[in-house]
Amino acid sequence: MGPRSRWSPWCLLAPSHGSCLFLLFCLHLSASCPQACQCPDHAGAVAVHCSARGLQEIPRDIPTEAVLLKLDANKISRIPNGAFQHLQQLRELDLSHNAIETIGPTAFSGLAGGLRLLDLSHNGIRRIPKDALGKLSAKIRLSDNPLHCECALQEALWALKLDPDSVHEIACHTSAQEEFVGKPLIQVLDSGVSFCSTHHKTTDVAMLVTMFGWFAMVITYIVYYVRHNQEDARRHLEYLKSLPSAPVSKDPVSSAP
Repeated sequence: MGPRSRWSPWCLLAPSHGSCLFLLFCLHLSASCPQACQCPDHAGAVAVHCSARGLQEIPRDIPTEAVLLKLDANKISRIPNGAFQHLQQLRELDLSHNAIETIGPTAFSGLAGGLRLLDLSHNGIRRIPKDALGKLSAKIRLSDNPLHCECALQEALWALKLDPDSVHEIACHTSAQEEFVGKPLIQVLDSGVSFCSTHHKTTDVAMLVTMFGWFAMVITYIVYYVRHNQEDARRHLEYLKSLPSAPVSKDPVSSAP
């Protein structure tokens, strides 16, 4: 069973003797609706409802004029690059209650200017894809995901516009610091904790070790160079000493009577 057509109501008012071109025009306006989904018109806008349909991937035949897309309560595990790039009129995207673990870096390309709400709550997201979400101006819901609290997550959240109604439900499922596991992330950060401070300390130690290694190499090279030159100078001096002494010439003028 293929995609279902969504007829514009005013097309039904066309006279029975209308031209075929007019009917084709109506068919063009009535964009196809994904199979098993519903695409009702609401005040001239298109809403696509695909909730709880057992979908394992993003449908490809979503009407381009859709302003609301509900894909919640399905079995979607990944969002590929460019999945919504043709939906430039989309204002609200609901991907909650899926099994999403992977999000492509350009998964939401084309939505940066118009999207107002992106719901990614209740999924399997462990790390926030900063490249994919950082350019969006939409409010983002990330609650009830098994997030790993680390410096990268903290830096990614700074670039996002989180939904204030659900931000306190974002918790550390795992953490670089064990004592924060299970605690609300915002509560941890508000207490003055910075996951990046530990990261920076580790980086500083690594830099010091690297610098010490380079310094040791330079000193070793200098010592080797000096010793090698000293050995060459000693051999050259011994060579000069081994040469026979030149006889002293007598001046014939001074020896004349």
